Amino acid sequence: MPVNPELVGRVFPPTPSYLVGREKVREFARAVFAPASVHTDPDAARALGYADVVAPPTFAMVIQDLALQQLLAEADSGIELSRTIHGEQRFRYTRPIVAGDELTATLAVTGIRALGGNAMVTSEAEIRDASGEHVVTATTVLVVGEAA
Repeated sequence: MPVNPELVGRVFPPTPSYLVGREKVREFARAVFAPASVHTDPDAARALGYADVVAPPTFAMVIQDLALQQLLAEADSGIELSRTIHGEQRFRYTRPIVAGDELTATLAVTGIRALGGNAMVTSEAEIRDASGEHVVTATTVLVVGEAA
């Protein structure tokens, strides 16, 4: 089944709240080779005006992934994971993610276009904190190959 063009404009329910943990931020920082003390040392982060350690910018993918799983689980999507690669990723931040944040993501499919027999599926996840304030918008392009 090809990618369903009717996905464009589909908005998924907000994800369950994700509590950003200090150790998760530290682990992620190590994994992506982000050695700045603001990512690992609460005192260093507080000295810069943050309440706790600051997640590296790509940490937003952890929350965005929860929203993308909703899209990938859609029976009518035509998106088969075995034929899908991550083509592009962008982040637009209002403020950094900090340990202690409770975040939810709402995913919207914003575009589908054909390219060389593949479908490029663009989605945006609006990530908000517990008070409903915008933290970051994560934009992803998935490249879905043709079915065999």
